[in-house]
Amino acid sequence: MAKSAPMFIVRRAMMSDLPTLHKMSKMVHFINLPPDQEIIASKIRNSRKSFMRAGGNAKSVHKPKGPGGKGGISEKTAMADIFMFVIEEVNSEACIGTSQLVSQMGGPGHPNVCFKLETREKYAEDLKFGTKHTVARVHLDESGPTELGGLIMQPSFRGHKMKLGRFVALIRFHFMGLHRKMFRPTILAELMAPITSNGESLVWDTLGRRFIPLSYDEADRFCQYSREFMTELLPEGDIHLSLLPPAARAQIGEVGPDTVPAKRMLENLGFKYDGFVDPFDGGPYITAKTDEIELIQDTFHAKLGASVLHEQTDQAGIVSVLSVDGDFRAVQTAFQVDRSGKLRLTSEAMMALHADVGVEAGCTAMRVPIEVGNGKMPAAKKPGKKAAAKKTGKKVSKKSSKKKVAKKKTARK
Repeated sequence: MAKSAPMFIVRRAMMSDLPTLHKMSKMVHFINLPPDQEIIASKIRNSRKSFMRAGGNAKSVHKPKGPGGKGGISEKTAMADIFMFVIEEVNSEACIGTSQLVSQMGGPGHPNVCFKLETREKYAEDLKFGTKHTVARVHLDESGPTELGGLIMQPSFRGHKMKLGRFVALIRFHFMGLHRKMFRPTILAELMAPITSNGESLVWDTLGRRFIPLSYDEADRFCQYSREFMTELLPEGDIHLSLLPPAARAQIGEVGPDTVPAKRMLENLGFKYDGFVDPFDGGPYITAKTDEIELIQDTFHAKLGASVLHEQTDQAGIVSVLSVDGDFRAVQTAFQVDRSGKLRLTSEAMMALHADVGVEAGCTAMRVPIEVGNGKMPAAKKPGKKAAAKKTGKKVSKKSSKKKVAKKKTARK
């Protein structure tokens, strides 16, 4: 008998993950996962409380009364919920990847600081020709979008046939779909620009450092506590990028090679680049409307029914459970939605989730094939709205379905 493939779960980060997360933080240069154990520990603690709030635990209200939270949490995130996810093989308790979700980045009085790229046209009447220049201007965004970040996989698990990196990345959209009211109308992803092997940025060295006399690493770390220094030291007017070396200019708005897959995945979900870049390394900011993301639209709640054999399932996706105490567990699994609207999984998936019959679960059907722990599944049939309709008694019209398909085709052009 052939041995079944291993099963992996995504769960909330725990303090026991701190040493591994600290090692992972040294692999990349993320502002939301700096190589600082105190900051990471603070994020894990805040994440625990955020998961408890999502689970309905009224005792978990934890938001500070003022800006500038403890342990390296800046004023931009002190009033927000932070969710840290980790992925591990079932029963191994060994973290192999992580991702983060921040419910709201900043807001009135605590803006996100970035550069907005604009074009300036100049024309000389006597010479009868003109030129175009790209300029960068400091832009302050007080809309407070939800932010994605901290996506890291251990190198040995990148490119895994079960697409584990995609799993720990998409879990954030699954979670937003289940707890929509906790998140903002817009989602922001700050993508990593090309960075040297020793953690230096050519854009920072030739642009930002001209106005802020700190190394890239020093400025990045200081941002964990405050970004006010940027608005105080960066110039208010146009910064002509034509004055930068060609190599630095070419990196603005671009991502590093390790970030290309994440960028492509987000673009496929509907994220777009609108000319906003990071003031440190010039990496692009891409955004999407939360309610327009199909993964979020296709996510629904359902009670777990009795387990079924793998051969009886007809769909695959992400299924999760969240307890009142904030214990979150999710798997990529085959499933079936029965006539009563109950979600039926294999016994292996139920065991991995530590879930019993009757527990409320969340489900996101995947429209592309995924390989689950005990076999390969075909593309999912999208049960979200049907299951939701059974629970609410509402009828899904064919007309609205056609409009959605037309909208999808338009977005791909």
